[in-house]
Amino acid sequence: MDSQSKIDKTSDDKNKDKRQGHHVMIFGASSGIALEFARPFAAKKAHFTLVARDEDKLKDISADLYTRGARDVSIVAYSLDSLEGSYEATRAIIKQTDAPDTALIAQGILGDNEELLHSPKKMEQMLQINVMSPVGIMMALEESMVVRGKGTIAVFSSVAGDRGRASNFAYGSSKALITAFTSGMRARLTKSGVNVLTIKPGMVATAMTDHLPRSPLMANPKAVANDIIKAITKHEAVVYTPSFWRFIMFIISHLPEGIFRRLKF
Repeated sequence: MDSQSKIDKTSDDKNKDKRQGHHVMIFGASSGIALEFARPFAAKKAHFTLVARDEDKLKDISADLYTRGARDVSIVAYSLDSLEGSYEATRAIIKQTDAPDTALIAQGILGDNEELLHSPKKMEQMLQINVMSPVGIMMALEESMVVRGKGTIAVFSSVAGDRGRASNFAYGSSKALITAFTSGMRARLTKSGVNVLTIKPGMVATAMTDHLPRSPLMANPKAVANDIIKAITKHEAVVYTPSFWRFIMFIISHLPEGIFRRLKF
């Protein structure tokens, strides 16, 4: 972990060995979905490690979770934007706060497809945040969680990764890689006691989609978070949320190429 990052304990308990209860570690913890995901665990007296770049937002989220019953909260201000950096930072975080029972990797950016295609710098930034950083985090989580022989690594992919569409294939391709990586890691860890959940949301009303017109297909963060928690509880492999996206994407994925290429969406 570099000198710009830091771990701040917002509880009085400085000793991880004294901790009891479920440990939830969230990367990209400042997102609306991540907050809604954390709240039910707080009500069950879980303890948290929250990782995101905005320290002020992390402090606000920490306060929110304490009011809902969280046992303790550690916040880590860190920019998750490279593979090696995210891997080393995650290892350092785990060393200080202990391995999680449940890990959620929620960071990501959407970007404008046309801008991405004409800006190598923006394309690289999107791929670092959406692909390289989550892969580095997963590598570090696997090492620690397999030793314990239990837990869940839940990772955000997207329905956009199921098939490359003309309007957003840059973003979609980043999520396709996450889908493939989580699928392979899940197979690798089948007998380890650690489950890897691939999360495939459709459009969700969050800060990332504020610039998009509202749509009847757009879900609210709380509903998406509840779907994720249910999938973790059931040890599912993949969750589409809302669930109707599974059927929509089945149809889209099976359209003949000649028809698919003529669709403008």
